[in-house]
Amino acid sequence: MKREELQDEIRQIILSSVEVDGLTAADIPADEHLFGDGIGLDSIDALEIGAALRKKYQVKFKANSDENREHFKSVATLADFIAANAGIELED
Repeated sequence: MKREELQDEIRQIILSSVEVDGLTAADIPADEHLFGDGIGLDSIDALEIGAALRKKYQVKFKANSDENREHFKSVATLADFIAANAGIELED
């Protein structure tokens, strides 16, 4: 699977999981921070996105783990985590 395809799927999951007024997939660069000063998502959004990612890719996130903060940093870091844990080989 191409890296950009997986990142696009993740963007769509983000948009279908949380409500952010006027936000489109094009508004979410792969390396943009999803939380705080980036896109502006919060911890509740992370739970909803995490549940959707678990359902689609059968990946597991550790509960209350600092590692999750790194995984949820951006679309790119989520793609890397999913690829590594769901056995998806990424092509650039």
